[in-house]
Amino acid sequence: MPITGSIGVQPWWRRWPHRARAAWRSSLQFRTVAITLALSTLAILVIGLSIILSVASNLFQSRLDLALDASNRATLSAQNLLDSSNASDRAAVQALFASAVDRVTATSARSEVALFRVPDQSPSQVAPTDRRSRVLDGVISPELRQSVQENPGGQYWQSVSLGNDAGGTDPGVVVASDITVPAAGRYELYIGFNFADAQATLAFMQLIGGIGAALLVLLLGAIIFLVVRWVIDPIRGAAVTSRRIAAGDLSVRMPEKGDDELATLARSFNAMAESLQARIRELAELSRMQQRFVSDVSHELRTPLTTMRLAGDVLFNRREEFPDTTQRTVELLHGQTERFEMLLGDLLEISRYDARSVRLETEPTNLVTLAGDAIESMHALATEHGSQLQLVAPGGHLDVEVDPRRIRRIVQNLIGNAIEHGEGRPIVVAIDSNEEAVALSVRDEGIGMAEEDAGRVFDRFWRADPSRSRTIGGTGLGLAISLEDAVAHGGTIDVWSRPGSGSVFRLTLPRRAGLVEVASPLPLGPDDDGRPVRLPKEDA
Repeated sequence: MPITGSIGVQPWWRRWPHRARAAWRSSLQFRTVAITLALSTLAILVIGLSIILSVASNLFQSRLDLALDASNRATLSAQNLLDSSNASDRAAVQALFASAVDRVTATSARSEVALFRVPDQSPSQVAPTDRRSRVLDGVISPELRQSVQENPGGQYWQSVSLGNDAGGTDPGVVVASDITVPAAGRYELYIGFNFADAQATLAFMQLIGGIGAALLVLLLGAIIFLVVRWVIDPIRGAAVTSRRIAAGDLSVRMPEKGDDELATLARSFNAMAESLQARIRELAELSRMQQRFVSDVSHELRTPLTTMRLAGDVLFNRREEFPDTTQRTVELLHGQTERFEMLLGDLLEISRYDARSVRLETEPTNLVTLAGDAIESMHALATEHGSQLQLVAPGGHLDVEVDPRRIRRIVQNLIGNAIEHGEGRPIVVAIDSNEEAVALSVRDEGIGMAEEDAGRVFDRFWRADPSRSRTIGGTGLGLAISLEDAVAHGGTIDVWSRPGSGSVFRLTLPRRAGLVEVASPLPLGPDDDGRPVRLPKEDA
């Protein structure tokens, strides 16, 4: 029975934050447009809100003034009507009261009118009953009524929500005053003014303002995008050009258009690129001449050196026949000739690395066996300096594809360096391996080095103490060539050293090609935190 399933795909609203963050980090144009749009939108919102609030306040105040004026006119008109009458019986007062209400409604052009007889007055048989309003019932606050009752002749108002025919509410105000009815006493007069038309006007203005603001933001976004792109494109071109120059394409140039600042930048960049190209070409030619000079001199010195070596060997073999002074001279000549021959060999080897003409001759090699042979060959020298060599190999017994001659040279150089600076103390050569790498370390307990000196041990002809001579006839190129040999195999050599605590040199070789970072199976020093070793790519 086939098994079916679905591949989970994140929806766009979950993917876009990651894409936005990536665009923010990688695109100057995106950041500029986004920041400018955000600030422009904020400014438009602040200005728009200020305008809307100001318009709403002015619109409300104007409508309120009209309502107060209409209420005042209606109250005066009704009071004049009441004052001009001499009605005294109940029927006449009732008719007069109805006429006053009609006068208020007609003068104020509002149907929401309510009248309530002020409490605590003397009872009257002719006093008309209160005039109530369905719209105003429940919206007149006790505070408003109290103000009217306690202040005859005053005018007060209150913002309220007035019911409409659709079952909803509209904003409005209730304006309160009082009138005096003959033979009946004072009455509270409340007139409701509906501001629905003002609210509709304000809503329309807000809609138009919102649409205008959105269109303005879009227009600003388009303008900003075009302007920023016009400015960013030359910068992007400069970045692309600089990357191509950094990659080795020294012939690429930026286009030069116009006479503005960007064109000046392009011309300056192109002039810098041309100067850099000329300088690099000059340095490359100088480097080739130097490499050729070293190689030619080394080859040319081979012939006289061979003659000197043959003559020196003859004298060295017959040194017993010479007086003591001459015998010592012959021994010095023989030793320095050997060292000169080693120096020429190292110079030729380092020149091959400089010229990138080194080819590895790899074969399956057991590093434990190779290290044992190297230790055996260095045993006499270690004994002469009072050092004891010890091999510790918990792992690394499987064969590895390496150039045995170059790896043996690395091991001998590291052991020789440990013997020279080990102060006659024991030297431990350790080999171990894991799934990613195989490592070999050489540890001595000698004088050690400071951290700044440990960073320069692979420099050519460099010594931590210039006043200290080499005691085993080294050329000063051993560690530099060892590092080149390690890099040629895709590996590296790390060093740990502390004054008075000795030094550790660790060779790490990847078991598979293409590995960039591997965990070395051997610790580098007491403060090694197990971080992966970064190896060079396999293009050496």
